[in-house]
Amino acid sequence: MAVPCVRLRAVTCRSWSLLRFLSGSVKPQDATGNEDFMPPKKKTWDKTAVLQALAYTVNHDPTGPNYMFQDDPYLSPQSSTQRRLYSVSKESGRNAAKYIFNTFPNLFLNDIAEPHIPCLMPETLQPLMDSVSEEALNERIQLRRVKASVDMFDQLLQGGSTPSIETTNRLLDLLCFYGDLEPNQLEQRQSEESENGGDSRRRNGRTRNADKLPTWRQNNNAERIFNLMPERNSYTFCTMIRGMVKHGSPAKAFSMYTDLLNNRMNADVHTFNALILAAPETKERHIEKLDFILELLKHMVEQKVQPTILTFNCVLNSMRLCGSIAKGPALKVLNEMKALNVAPSLATFYHLLGVFYKPAVFDRGQVGILAEILDELEGKSFTAQDPDDVYFFSTAMRLCLELKDVDLAYRLYGLAETGDNWKLLGDHTLHSMYYGRFLTVLTLIENIDVVMKWYRELVPSRFFPNHRTMSSLLQALEMESRLDLVPQIWKDIKLLGYSNNVELVEEVLRLMARNEQPQAVQNLFSETVLDIKSLYTPRPRVRVILQWSAGALGDATTLLVRAGRTKEAWETFGLFKTENRVPRSTVINMLLDSAKTAGNSSLAIDLVQQAVAFSLPNVASLARRVTEEFSITEEQRITLEDIQTHGPSSSSSSESSDSDDDRDGK
Repeated sequence: MAVPCVRLRAVTCRSWSLLRFLSGSVKPQDATGNEDFMPPKKKTWDKTAVLQALAYTVNHDPTGPNYMFQDDPYLSPQSSTQRRLYSVSKESGRNAAKYIFNTFPNLFLNDIAEPHIPCLMPETLQPLMDSVSEEALNERIQLRRVKASVDMFDQLLQGGSTPSIETTNRLLDLLCFYGDLEPNQLEQRQSEESENGGDSRRRNGRTRNADKLPTWRQNNNAERIFNLMPERNSYTFCTMIRGMVKHGSPAKAFSMYTDLLNNRMNADVHTFNALILAAPETKERHIEKLDFILELLKHMVEQKVQPTILTFNCVLNSMRLCGSIAKGPALKVLNEMKALNVAPSLATFYHLLGVFYKPAVFDRGQVGILAEILDELEGKSFTAQDPDDVYFFSTAMRLCLELKDVDLAYRLYGLAETGDNWKLLGDHTLHSMYYGRFLTVLTLIENIDVVMKWYRELVPSRFFPNHRTMSSLLQALEMESRLDLVPQIWKDIKLLGYSNNVELVEEVLRLMARNEQPQAVQNLFSETVLDIKSLYTPRPRVRVILQWSAGALGDATTLLVRAGRTKEAWETFGLFKTENRVPRSTVINMLLDSAKTAGNSSLAIDLVQQAVAFSLPNVASLARRVTEEFSITEEQRITLEDIQTHGPSSSSSSESSDSDDDRDGK
């Protein structure tokens, strides 16, 4: 049964008329009004308009580093780890300079700029007013001194002076934003939360319940000051509601919203956005969550609050927690946005994908909407309007990868390259995820020539691939039988810092040893093998974390034999005994062929003896072959015939008896 195609441009609103209230409460903008158009007398250009125009005349250089590293060639990173380290180091240096600049302003008094440029001079970070007054309180609020502001407020109350409602509201803004913590304490906790739980937040977009953030404490300073206020206005209630939602207390936020309604006050659009985002956290069943969102939207209509793009995005974000029943209402949200002439942002479609795509019940029909979204977006340039805008491209490319749809991937890539959309690819992590997934899609579908063209275009100028992307590239080389490119990819693997990845190293050896290649290619393979072998060799001040496996040693030995490097091959074969590994029969046979070509019977005898030590099952056949194909002495012949007759056990027992005799003699 075919899955019905959902069209974004024509969705009939039958049941659950979601936001029709909103279109009736707000007059849409009339695009064909009778107002006279007055052209501006002059064009106001952006301060960087000339630089932007020049930037569009320069093509992307695939061989150059990112622009942020071009000031110092020494800081041109060669791997993702170096990129992160250099960028963090550079930012750390700026922060250290800024700290010195602002901590010791008396050392930077020479102002040579004409006219004066405030941002180039030290900031005032210490309060200048020591008196107990409302002006001093405002100064501390302006400097974001949380504890000092609360202390000043308490001193004013103790002195019999009550701050104005405007000043108290500003103090509540400070307390609700930072959650009763100093700014540096909150930033530290947020950085720790982003390091430990950043992946979950990236998957789900904006944090809804702020589990990792400081929770809203009972009877904290914000609540205490709120209860001490002789009069409150709607701004006071809205500030408290947003603070409670931000710091993970949705139940208290809705209780405060009830108090606001009981006082016959109205909430603003930002408060409704916070409440809509917190609504699913207070209900358990999907239908209850959806109905609660609808109830809040009805309240917006009753209070004549005009929705913004953030309102619609919060609605779609909350619908992601409402299960499959939210698919129809989510599409009706888009229709309502068009009715109100509210242009969607990339976050709108990011949340829409989250509503339709459920990883646990993946179905191609669910994400068929991605093609419809690209039909809507192609050729358009977007600007940042929502913090979640940056999650669209990486999420959409992930769907392209799971669908294995290279056409959608190309269309999405073209959209990202349209105008300034590339600025919305997100931070370094999201940026790398987007390009890595795009390259992985290509390795699965496209031929290797196209893959390598894109690989050289994107690496290292756009991103540094992770080890999974490099593994996908090696698999593409194997499928296309272009193993001659493996040495080149190995050099990139070393450059990217993945030479200590055992899986990648063994994959490179396995691919090179899969089939015999022309001699020129085999010589390149042997150079790669020796390079890899050096990684396993202990060196001064270098910690070796790689350990030889039997398969890797066998592949390395095979490649060296094929390249005619007999000496290096036998040295590598000797590592089987050193590393306590057992070689494959094919490796033994190949070494025996090499000894036969060289006419070296001593090597052949030594090989049979090592096969006996490894207790290989084909020892008898090896001994027979050496007897028939090599010129050996009579003593060697007797030993080989004994091995053929009794197998490796007799040789082992004789060796053990010899060792016993030696011990007895001692």
